[in-house]
Amino acid sequence: MSTPYHSQYWAHALTLRGSGSDIAALSRSIANARVDLNPHQIDAALFALRSPFTNGAVLADEVGLGKTVEAGIVLSQRWAERRRRILIVVPAMLRKQWQQELSEKFFLPSEVLDSRVFNGLRKNGLANPFDMKDKAVICSYNFAAAKTAEVSKVPWDAVVIDEAHRLRNVYRSRTRLQNNPAARKTMAHRITDSVGKAPKLLLTATPLQNSLLELFSLVSVIDPHVFGDIASFREQFINNPDEVSRNLQLKQRIAPVCTRALRKQVTEYIPFTNRVPITQEFLPTEEEQSLYDEITTYLQREVLYALPASQRQLITMVLRKLLASSTVAIARTLRRLADRLENLRGELDLLDDEDIDGVDELADEYEEDAEADTEGEIDPEKLEDELSDLRRYAELAARIGHNAKGDKLLPALQIAFAKAQELGAARKAVIFTESRETQLYLYDLLNANGYEGRVVTINGSNNQPHHATIYEQWLTKHAGTDRITGSRAIDMKAAIVECFRDEATILVATEAAAEGVNLQFCSLVANFDLPWNPQRIEQRIGRCHRYGQKHDVVVVNFLNLRNEADKRVYELLSQKFKLFDGVFGASDEVLGALESGVDIERRIAEVYQTCRTNAEIQAAFDALQAELDAKIQARLAATRQALMENFDEDVRARLKVSREKTVECLSQRERWLLDLTRVELDGQAQFDPQLPRFLYSGADARQGWYNLDWKAAETSDEHFYRLDHPLALRLIERAICRKLPVAEVAFDYTNHPSKISVIEPLVGQSGWLEVSKLTVAAVEVDEFLVFAAITDHKQVLDEEICRKLLSLPATIGPEITEVPDLADRRKAEVAARLGEIDTRNAQLFDEEVLKLDRWSEDLKLSLEHEIKELDKQIRELRRTSALAQSLQEKLDYQKQLRDLERRRNSKRRELFDAQDAIDQQREELIGKIERQLKHTSTVQTLFTIQWTIV
Repeated sequence: MSTPYHSQYWAHALTLRGSGSDIAALSRSIANARVDLNPHQIDAALFALRSPFTNGAVLADEVGLGKTVEAGIVLSQRWAERRRRILIVVPAMLRKQWQQELSEKFFLPSEVLDSRVFNGLRKNGLANPFDMKDKAVICSYNFAAAKTAEVSKVPWDAVVIDEAHRLRNVYRSRTRLQNNPAARKTMAHRITDSVGKAPKLLLTATPLQNSLLELFSLVSVIDPHVFGDIASFREQFINNPDEVSRNLQLKQRIAPVCTRALRKQVTEYIPFTNRVPITQEFLPTEEEQSLYDEITTYLQREVLYALPASQRQLITMVLRKLLASSTVAIARTLRRLADRLENLRGELDLLDDEDIDGVDELADEYEEDAEADTEGEIDPEKLEDELSDLRRYAELAARIGHNAKGDKLLPALQIAFAKAQELGAARKAVIFTESRETQLYLYDLLNANGYEGRVVTINGSNNQPHHATIYEQWLTKHAGTDRITGSRAIDMKAAIVECFRDEATILVATEAAAEGVNLQFCSLVANFDLPWNPQRIEQRIGRCHRYGQKHDVVVVNFLNLRNEADKRVYELLSQKFKLFDGVFGASDEVLGALESGVDIERRIAEVYQTCRTNAEIQAAFDALQAELDAKIQARLAATRQALMENFDEDVRARLKVSREKTVECLSQRERWLLDLTRVELDGQAQFDPQLPRFLYSGADARQGWYNLDWKAAETSDEHFYRLDHPLALRLIERAICRKLPVAEVAFDYTNHPSKISVIEPLVGQSGWLEVSKLTVAAVEVDEFLVFAAITDHKQVLDEEICRKLLSLPATIGPEITEVPDLADRRKAEVAARLGEIDTRNAQLFDEEVLKLDRWSEDLKLSLEHEIKELDKQIRELRRTSALAQSLQEKLDYQKQLRDLERRRNSKRRELFDAQDAIDQQREELIGKIERQLKHTSTVQTLFTIQWTIV
């Protein structure tokens, strides 16, 4: 059996703090994750945490390789180090997805900040809602840019910026501001300035799209000392004609801050499936087409009283989405618009109580129209005409009993189910619509046509009668388990997804299901309403077509054959963005070319709003397509490959080592935690002899089965037992705080089931073992267990033998009062550890010095370049002046020459001063690093035993 000495040893071993650049230290955070970790993700996290001086990293894996998981591992490590001021800046539509993934996969609490939450927290007394010490803060790009004053006041421990290619043109804004201080800062500029020198993770599949200066921007956001200024960067890496040498030098420069994995490099670990597109065409009825035409004409009017001027662009977009969705959806909103106009209530509440889920996210991406909020003068006659029209449109929409698109849903499902069955997939389908009213219409339609009792819905409120039934059944089924979080919104979503997985055939979903929901058990996606934002479509399909999907995914889209604009939109999304077929949908080049899918959505909306004839529609889409073609060409694809991608053999070898070490560390941690729990819960739990699980019957936590395998725990409704579980934390703290006397401990090797070669020669011998904890504080805190051990014959035992010794069962004998002096052994072990840290820090120091040397040389090169340019101008002017005919011309040239020579001589004097200033700045930076690397160390003795091996 194991003893309290074993338990205390394991407790300290499990909780040692250490640099995240080491797999053993990082494994603590990994062990707490509820996610299938792949070696390239471990590799990326190790890269991001490799050095405390790089101040972050660009994680540039290809689409679909789990950059969110990589960031989650890094954030878990920071959280474990109690560095918990964390900011995550993402596109608005990804905010809730990030929150759910952090919670479900990494048990990290977070708060999504938008205007409503921000103002509410302020009213409750929180001066700066961004300054949360116990939650990560998630917000959109627009919100972060709007709240730079508050963001800049927080000393962030980590900042994650997703879809970071939005920052890759930040160099342009800086150049413009330098040339014109009155110019307005861009959103990217405001965000990067507000987070300042905080450690950053930039996540993007396309760090380089059209210009090498984009790479300069992203790297400089991470660390401004990797390159000098733009002028020297242009001189070395853009104007340099030697492409091979240039790329090699640039690759070396960015290597410490950029990493990228490709799908082809990880196919050994991640199987990818295809997308299979099906297009369901339909022809609207005459009534439907008439309604569409009338409302389109209405929306194109110059003056509309029903729409607030400040929100007209956004609300027009919403109305077009509802119009394309169904007549039931647009009828409800038309009645509300008419009511608003009739009563002149002022602000429209359309955005607060809309049946389009995610409209608040859409609003977050839209800035207000330039028009004033005021309505201006109202012409009573025009107002009456508009009100009459709205009432008539609403009546027309309400009279339409059947929707052509809805009628085509049933045959489309039959075809799609047959295709899915042919591919070996389950009979499951998720149907996406942008409207809750349309959702209810489809729910009734499907129940009435062969799917009764097999349809569930999911949206932002989930307040239908069938939701309540599903929720109550789910609560009963999972009572007393970790499945129940206590948050009704989260638990309701989990209940609906589980019902869809286990019982229903069809899930009718609004955008709520595109946020953080894992539907990989389903492989049929139907876009009843097709968004214009390519990133939104990718997010939808990605709920099913994701890691863990075993089948090809069938994607059904509906196409209105009577609408030229709809046809061109579909052509754009399918052919240019390649969203519906291929191994992973949209490519890096395509998604990376967008920067923001909202921009495409706006451009498409503009076509619908301004074009009145088919010819105008075709011309507008031709122009948009040509513009996208130029962006999507990705002219620097070959350069990106040369700079960002490593040889497959090197990557595969490194990933193999990473995987093996990670598995080894996690297995060891699992054994330690289980063995410690067995000691501490003696008499309070029954342990499974075959599996890492136990039945707990104590009073310190929920009773029931606990399992260290998160997958097994999830499928059997057991508690996922991990290092950060409250019960584990309580037991670890108990073991650490226990005062252990010096005593005899007899280790039983004779009955040990396996052979341990280093222990065998010691059988029958005895000696002494002291275990201490060494804490080294520098830039980061590193902790080590130090073993000072000898035999009675003065033979020194190394760390490996000591760890093997403490893996043996043992019994405790009497306490001992006289203990030999083990100080020399302890000091020798401490010195060895400090030597390892010095070696590691020396390497980091050399890397930083090399970086700063290159940075200072870049700046000097830029200064020298100015003088060379002046020399060139002087030479050219002398040649020109020699050809002058008149005396006046010669005098004018001489005057210009004197001015240029004076400027050159002045620049030469300034050069020496500037070089001295650069050298001084370099020395100051190096001095700062030297001060950071100086460490202090303390040693705490944990316990001492006299051992024997029998």
